[in-house]
Amino acid sequence: MEETDAQIVRLLSVDGRMSFTDLGRATGLSTSAVHQRVKRLEARGVITGYQARLDNEAVGLSLTAFISIRPIDPSQPDDSPERLRHLDAIESCYSVAGEESYVLKVRVGTTSALETLLAEIRAAANVSTRTTIVLSTPYENRPIGG
Repeated sequence: MEETDAQIVRLLSVDGRMSFTDLGRATGLSTSAVHQRVKRLEARGVITGYQARLDNEAVGLSLTAFISIRPIDPSQPDDSPERLRHLDAIESCYSVAGEESYVLKVRVGTTSALETLLAEIRAAANVSTRTTIVLSTPYENRPIGG
């Protein structure tokens, strides 16, 4: 990726709402030139979207956990992500190497909600689980190059 495009991507990873004018000031480009570059980055799939970052505690999701899953019957199809897609508490699903097949990042409000979610995961995907509860998050969603 060309350096100016990389600089634009770094700036937007810090502040996805940065205006084209401010991006232009930071990169030495005109507003219209920055606008064209951002549109090209979006068209190429480098920039895939923009989203608000939430204070999870403020929206009632104060408990974060990582749930490792593995199939109870390894001969069954590997379709756990599809079987679990309907569970909104699952924020991310990572395919991993090792004993487990996937690691799920989940956010819920309480330990009882986590217990319920674990039962739903086991039932929906026919998997065994291993759970790690996050005690604190020193940093998360760090911007690239930061």
